[in-house]
Amino acid sequence: MPVAAASSLGLTLWRQTWPMTIGVLALLGFQLVDSAFVSRLGTAPLAAQSFTFPLTFLIIGVQVGLGIAIAALISRALGAGEVARARRLGTLVVSVGSVTIALLAIVLWWAQVPIFTRLGADTATLPLIRAYWAPQLFAAWLGAVLYFIYSLFRAHGDTRLPGKMMVVTSLANLALDPLLIFGVGPWSGLGLPGAAWATAIAFGCGLLVVVGRLRHSDWLARSGLRQELAVSARPFIGIAGPAMIGQLMPPLAAMLAISVVAGLGEASVAAWGLASRLETLALVVVLAMTMSLPPWLGRCYGAGDWQQVRELIGLALRVVVAWQLGLGLLLAILAPWLAQLLAGSPEVRGDLTLLIRFLLPSYAALGVCMLVVSAGNALGWPLRAMLMSAARLFVCYLPCLWLGAWLGGLAGLAMGAALGNVLAGLMAWQLMRRLLARRGHDGGPESKLLARERT
Repeated sequence: MPVAAASSLGLTLWRQTWPMTIGVLALLGFQLVDSAFVSRLGTAPLAAQSFTFPLTFLIIGVQVGLGIAIAALISRALGAGEVARARRLGTLVVSVGSVTIALLAIVLWWAQVPIFTRLGADTATLPLIRAYWAPQLFAAWLGAVLYFIYSLFRAHGDTRLPGKMMVVTSLANLALDPLLIFGVGPWSGLGLPGAAWATAIAFGCGLLVVVGRLRHSDWLARSGLRQELAVSARPFIGIAGPAMIGQLMPPLAAMLAISVVAGLGEASVAAWGLASRLETLALVVVLAMTMSLPPWLGRCYGAGDWQQVRELIGLALRVVVAWQLGLGLLLAILAPWLAQLLAGSPEVRGDLTLLIRFLLPSYAALGVCMLVVSAGNALGWPLRAMLMSAARLFVCYLPCLWLGAWLGGLAGLAMGAALGNVLAGLMAWQLMRRLLARRGHDGGPESKLLARERT
């Protein structure tokens, strides 16, 4: 690729990604701030919150799987010039997605006791979880609806408004957290549930703003929805089904992982919960790319431009590896100070320092795997992306994590998880190389025709 073309491509990738990077950084930052405030309540509330993370990730997995389908189908329709169909799809998927997440939240509330008991929560922790779980589920539903609308904006090429709103909601949560958790003046606050209510209020305010903006856009339709549902249900399920299963695997793996960590003690569970929040924050650039890149790839797919696809993926992978490796090594060096900032208990700080030093440098390989899975969903390979997610978690990550914990306690668990990430990254890179090699070099007219037929 010529230097000028590579520079132009990199500049466009930067313009598409930086708003989402800032937004995701703010969004994940407030989740980490939540845990930092909760840690000041004591080890027991922090451990109670940590037990809810896998189920929260379960909800996020469903919403992200649906969001992938939203972005893929709408961007492909726009790439093929089918603007009216894109409007109908936008209306359908946002409404169906909101109802789906609401039903999931109801099921998770009803089944909370057997689920958390199986995860390792004891009788002293269950009342803390119950008080937190209802407002947390409400906040998760509001966040899911907000995410679906963000996906609609991204599919139309607007990454700035979602990025700005993520920052605004994060600042609102940051301001509300200490007030609702610890109180002000004579009011003693809500304790652990206050963190969930702060998130719910922040998401609710953000939802009011984006719904108002959406009403003034030309991205929704009121007619032809029933016919569109009949035509698009199958391709939507074909993308959303594997993508959702792929997104549900990390929460399942997180449940299995925390059940292993629970055997190492309450302090290790609390440290693992903080490390999980720190993981998503450290992967902010990767997460932003998994949001900004698929709509762009979807348009290339709709137009049959596979040369552009190869160039985009190659550039994105190079950026991810360089950034994550540098950031991971830096944070590993700063691990003791970072743990002191986040954790209140000396025992939790020691465990968190150990986890940071081993896990964060391995996120360079994890980032490669995440980007390959996201690109696979956008490019018409949802089944392969799902299988890649399964292989990462159940062939690489969990076996190495369990074996490490069995051999060496928390230190062995950290080393095993890092090794699993590296193996998954290498596997994903080889898979993407093989898939792209099967496409024609220039993505000519025949490739374009096939892409349009798939859309």
